Amino acid sequence: MSFNMFLSMRFTTLPVLFISIILLLSFHFMGCAGSEQIADNETVEHSPDRNLSSLEEIYWARIDSSRMNFTQADVVFMTGMIGHHAQALIMSRLAPENDASRSVQVLAARIINAQGDEIRLMQQWLADRNQPVPEVHIDGLNLMIHMPDMEHNGGGHHGHHDHHGGMHDHSDMPGMLTQEQLEELAEAQGREFDRLFLLYMIEHHEGAITMVETLFNANGAAGDREMFDLASGINAEQITEINRMQSMLEEMEGS
Repeated sequence: MSFNMFLSMRFTTLPVLFISIILLLSFHFMGCAGSEQIADNETVEHSPDRNLSSLEEIYWARIDSSRMNFTQADVVFMTGMIGHHAQALIMSRLAPENDASRSVQVLAARIINAQGDEIRLMQQWLADRNQPVPEVHIDGLNLMIHMPDMEHNGGGHHGHHDHHGGMHDHSDMPGMLTQEQLEELAEAQGREFDRLFLLYMIEHHEGAITMVETLFNANGAAGDREMFDLASGINAEQITEINRMQSMLEEMEGS
């Protein structure tokens, strides 16, 4: 079974399983109500609102419990992917000012919207689990990721920091461009910018897919529902955009 088939099966099966559990719980409560009436030979009023409230309490208790069901591999993925996405924002923001074609500008705008939203989701995921939350700071081509807890504790956590901010760099993550590649992209204009942008963004997206695969191969990782949805969503999104960018690149080379 391929990795993508595995993701697809999990993504479609889990919601159905969860809804089935809720329905079974509903029948359970209904069944208990009926038994109580027969045993006591008297009518016991059970408000629908009360049953709904009980189900909601169970639901939110399970949500809170599931949020604590995460591994260090999950935290490393979320923390690293925030920095990875942030570099995609730097690359994409160059498109309008570097006279990119209309199609590349539309693609870059979509990347900015999608990955900006995902950065916020990943920050929230970490905050909900009382984990250090990376703060993204972009200044031109320079990316700085601040980890408040790491700074207070004198380091030792798994966060990544950029050497331009006097901290760790991100160059060890798959698909990350070097500073020289970023500068090369920033200096390119028009058609040459389009070509480099597509080449480098394909490489960048492939790196993100590698990070997702590493996560799912880690023992016990991605068991958290929100984690699974986000990581599998990133995987599908990157594959779709890689296919699109390869087509755009082929059209350029053929024209």
